[in-house]
Formats: sequence, structure tokens, C-alpha cells
Amino acid sequence: MKTLLYKLFSAIFNISRILPVKKGRIALLAPHPRERFDSLGRIAEIARGRGGYEIIEISVPRSSHSVKERLSFFLTAPVKLARSEYIFLNDNFMPLADLNISKNTEVIQLWHGEGAFKKFGILSEKDGEIKKRVAACSKKTDLFIVSSENVRQIYAEAFGADVSKIKALGSPRCDRLICGADKEAQRESFDRNHPGCAGKKLILYAPTFRDDPEKDAALLKNTDFDWLTNQLGDEYALLIKLHPIVHSSRAPKGITDVTDEDINTLTVICDILITDYSSVCMNFAFLSKPCVFYAFDLDEYETERSFCFGYEDYVPGPVIKDYREIPGAIKNSPNAEKNGKFREFNFKYIDGNSGERVFDEAVKASSL
Repeated sequence: MKTLLYKLFSAIFNISRILPVKKGRIALLAPHPRERFDSLGRIAEIARGRGGYEIIEISVPRSSHSVKERLSFFLTAPVKLARSEYIFLNDNFMPLADLNISKNTEVIQLWHGEGAFKKFGILSEKDGEIKKRVAACSKKTDLFIVSSENVRQIYAEAFGADVSKIKALGSPRCDRLICGADKEAQRESFDRNHPGCAGKKLILYAPTFRDDPEKDAALLKNTDFDWLTNQLGDEYALLIKLHPIVHSSRAPKGITDVTDEDINTLTVICDILITDYSSVCMNFAFLSKPCVFYAFDLDEYETERSFCFGYEDYVPGPVIKDYREIPGAIKNSPNAEKNGKFREFNFKYIDGNSGERVFDEAVKASSL
């Protein structure tokens, strides 16, 4: 079915290429659901601020959407894309491999994460056909944005792209973490919605998904949250944000569930992160906030998903495998030295201007 849909999309796109590209049209294409204010949102903000651009937001419909919504996407989105001067993506879009992109169109891959943590793309994919399609998509992409010079080669291998296309201009998404992020106002708003957290330090527990749905369902059963909150005391409030893929787990009673809340806001207002293998650690390291890595199933996880570097030495904080070690890890101030090295390795720019650099690079490239 996917192959047929890819062919339908590419056929309509390629037919639409007889129409001229519209100068100043920017298509923001989100192949998968992401947080609303990611790098695509930052690019839209910059384009609106400069003026003179037509912005089209395109989201690939989920399988849960109606047949009418999905059909509408495959009939209208390719026409809009075919006439766009700029196409910004935040993930792989498989139909791209078959699109006859105009020489007047610039395709920019922003990706949805920063730095290098878990292997991704071709580096982690086992399906040979998907690997070929990712590499074919990369040939149609003019520019790949990364957050650090240190990870350019990793991204080149993950996308099957020439390293010359990979540019370390910083992550537009991260601009929001340090510019216009009114921590005090955001915290006041959060406390109004969650009065039990007012006056407390916020600990965000954000585990990632497992490939096995049964393991997702049992994810939170590995921790005695009553014991944990009792040990942490009234000084702290524990929040839980589950990965969007995890539908079978629910936050335990008495724990604040923030699964549906914006991760950028949570990064700004929370004081400490507890995670396992989630790239949300990039957000906290970017702001030099302490991280604790509760990796109770590390040995098993490493057999399913591999990392770009040795996990325990690389992550920006202490690694523990028993929930009873969490209070001590938090109260003993997580390793600031590891955090600093991780931050320096994965982020070239921490100035709030990454979106501007990326936009300028895209505009410059299209004028050559």
C-alpha cells in the first residue's frame, strides 16, 4: 500500500511540474507528528518576520485520519510542493525519492533532533529497500542541517549523503529554548494548571519507547513511584512525559502526567531530567541542566537499538539501573563535567540565531 501511495504522490507531483515554481513559496513538510514548535515552526516565524513569503504547512495524515483526509493529502500536497521555492522537512519523506524536483526549488532537511545519540536512518535501518529509498531521498536534498561539526560525518552516513551537503548551522528548534522563553511566566502558567507542583523543583521523567509494545505496556512497572516520591519529599514534584508512540502506559496515580504538553516549555521550566535513551537529553544538556539516566534494561536495549558512542561514558549524567538509586543521583548533583563535554561536542552554537543562519543559507543557495 505504501508503495502505491508513494507512486500516486510522485505522479501528481511530477505532472504538476509543468506549472512554474512560485517565487517566495515556502513549504513546511512534517512527515511525522512532532511537537508544534520545532524547527519548522522557527523557520515559519523567521519567514513571517521578514515578509514577502507565502508559507504552506503540510502534515502527513496519520493512519487514524479519515480516508477523505488522507486522499486529500495525496491529491493536493504534491501540487503545492511542486510549485514551492523552498521545501523544509523535519524527517525523512519517502516519496521524495521519486520526485522530479525543479532546479528552482531548494530542499532543506532540518531533522527533528540534535547531535548524535542513538543510531538512525541508514545506520539503524535493517530493511535494504528502505535504505535505498533514504539514500535516493538524500540525492534530492540540497542541504542537511546539524548542530555540530563533530556529527557531520555521522549524519552523512545516516542519510547516505555527501558530507559537503551537511552544514553545522545549529538547530532552529533550540532558539526557542533561550530566546523569548519567559521561564517565570511559563512556570506560573504551569503551576496554575498543576497547583500541586507550585513552589517545588520539577523533575521530568521522560522515557523513550521500546520496539516491543508489551515492553511499552510494562515500562512504568519497573519503578515503585510511591516509594520514589516519598524519598524525594516535598521539595520535588515528579512529572511524567511518555513518548507519543507509547499508548499502553499511563502515569501512575499521584504523578503529574505531562505527556501532551510541549517539550520545549517543559525543558525551560523543569530543573532535572530523568530519562533512559531519549534524545530529550539534548534539550537539557543544551541548557546545562542536570540529567540522570535510569537505564534499567540497558543490556537488552543495546541489542535492539545501537548508539553512536559508548552509552555509559557518553551520556551527560550518571547512569543507574535501579530506581532506588534515583534520589541519591538527584540530590548528589549529577555530573556537571559529563554534561559540559556532551554539550560542547553536540552544539556549535548556543546563541539563539540558528534559525536565522539556516534561513539565510537556504536563501543564498537558491540564488546561486
